[in-house]
Amino acid sequence: MSVDSDNDSAPCPAAPAPASPLQPRTAAELWALLDRPQTRALTARHLGEALVQMGFLSEQQLREVLVTQHEQRHLGVDRQVGDWLIERGLVSETQLHQAIATWLGNHTVDPTHFAFDREAVALVPQALAQRESVVPLALRGDELAVLMADPLDQRLLEELRFLTQRRLRPVLAAPGTLPAALARAYETTPALSGLQPARHGEHVGAEANRRRLTAHDWLADLQQAAEVGAEQQTDVVSEADNTLVRLINSLIEEAIAQKASDIHIETEPPPKPVRVRLRIDGELKRYMEIDARFRYALVARIKIMAGMDISEHRKPQDGKIDFARFGGIKTELRVVTVPTTAGLEDVVLRLLAASKPMPLDGIGLSERDLADLRRMALKPYGLILVCGPTGSGKTTTLHSLIADINTEDRKIWTAEDPIEITQAGLRQVQINARIGWTFAAAMRTFLRADPDVIMIGEMRDEETARIAVEASLTGHLVLSTLHTNSAPESITRLLEIGIDPFNFSDSLLAILAQRLVRRLCKHCVQSRPATDDELEALATHYLSSSAEPGASLDVAGQIERWRAAYGVDVGARRVVRAYVKRGCEVCEGRGYKGRLGIYELMLCDDAIRHHIRHRSPAGDIRAAALAAGMHTLRQDGIEKVLAGLTDLSEVIAATNV
Repeated sequence: MSVDSDNDSAPCPAAPAPASPLQPRTAAELWALLDRPQTRALTARHLGEALVQMGFLSEQQLREVLVTQHEQRHLGVDRQVGDWLIERGLVSETQLHQAIATWLGNHTVDPTHFAFDREAVALVPQALAQRESVVPLALRGDELAVLMADPLDQRLLEELRFLTQRRLRPVLAAPGTLPAALARAYETTPALSGLQPARHGEHVGAEANRRRLTAHDWLADLQQAAEVGAEQQTDVVSEADNTLVRLINSLIEEAIAQKASDIHIETEPPPKPVRVRLRIDGELKRYMEIDARFRYALVARIKIMAGMDISEHRKPQDGKIDFARFGGIKTELRVVTVPTTAGLEDVVLRLLAASKPMPLDGIGLSERDLADLRRMALKPYGLILVCGPTGSGKTTTLHSLIADINTEDRKIWTAEDPIEITQAGLRQVQINARIGWTFAAAMRTFLRADPDVIMIGEMRDEETARIAVEASLTGHLVLSTLHTNSAPESITRLLEIGIDPFNFSDSLLAILAQRLVRRLCKHCVQSRPATDDELEALATHYLSSSAEPGASLDVAGQIERWRAAYGVDVGARRVVRAYVKRGCEVCEGRGYKGRLGIYELMLCDDAIRHHIRHRSPAGDIRAAALAAGMHTLRQDGIEKVLAGLTDLSEVIAATNV
């Protein structure tokens, strides 16, 4: 937020002093005050004037900073006035945030005589409240009012939303009132605000029993236990500690509930805490921090769950956790430990929750690609490949395709590692390379078990690929995945590992490349008429992704085709809509909620077969596929942008290969 320097010489209108802090005594009074329409507490036109009116800054100091800002802008340095003020030591960061909150009309509350809502206080662990200077005040339905030193701290607000699963109403604490409010709020709430379960099987307080304990609750209890142990000079925290076990179980359960794909546990030398982050919708989010003294026990417990060697710290290890064995829901986790600096280890857990397949027409394929893929899947024999990087949804697509052809008259075998999706009618096999039960071994066995359709989780080596090609030539439909960037590159990759080009060209039916992009939140996405510049940029991206370098692009013609396909009538014109992410409580302010696929389907025709037999480079194969009508990943993504499903930045990031 910057101050407009054009009018800084004009005299500021007289302004009243900032509004006095609200002084509610009960939750009902607080909500009544918060529900009042907000008005700006200051008449300042700019932030700088607000700082002057609040007495944090003199007019002379403001003018000097504005001159500096103006001079630096001419030198290419565009910084906000607040940054210059803090850098020069004229105001503190706290004063700046207080001025912004008051200027924008945020409520300021004096909690000196407030009767804290114990149910609200119970939602935030005391350790977090003290570390971040935040006090829960009152709970109303799914709304939580919180007293903060900085109501504009989006990182903290996001963490609190994630922890409490409530919509937040942040209010600014009156100067000097927060420490006393913290002490009083948690002092009046038994057993550290009802969050701490008794250790090692002791009875849990009634208030804590009324709700499910979270990982943050168990962490607070673990810290309390360690502090007691330190006073008694005993080691109370080990990998077998009951509270630590419950902390890790709760962490995994909450990651599953949040639909996270990965849990990252990152250790640092003391006194830095262990950082835990979750990957949700492809984006890493900070979830919690754990005291450094628990780092060894934490990693050791996960190693025990995954069947790893807890005495080995110098080498990376990998394993699996069957979470159902530890009292959780049916979920398998892939675990990898990575040695880091100072003899520490990081742990990454990939969640593979068992689920049901999605309908094929619900994964985001265009009508044209959907019809073509279904036609290929009804062939009595042949090879269909799905390619893309790890985590791009290949297995989901394969299971959706199999579910579409999973009928009573077909025998379908699958070999997977691990089995992530289950569906009735399939005979699914878990690969175990340690005992020699590999994809190739499973393929040989399937061919003796009268299959109609075979799904191989991944073509990892020449032997598996060769057997799959041979099976597809002997009357079986074979489906598999491949770790390549695009459909044409998949062909050259298989030829490079030793596949016979003549057999391969005869067996291949289609290759589907895919990526995942974040979906715009349906609850807060906004639309407006797209400008000519935006449409021209979209059309340029769209056409250049399939054109030869230096070729002329029919941008105007493409825009007219989009007006016909996606436009809406506004007066005498057809207008294409642009969709903008905004952010709301549902998407936790990110503007995205969930993910969807973008696809590139290459069908094998005579021209492609000719290129395969002659081992042509991927560029020649791509040119032939485009001439036959293939749409690239970027083109499919841009069509989803025009449909309001995602935005261009997501598509470019996913297809910039």
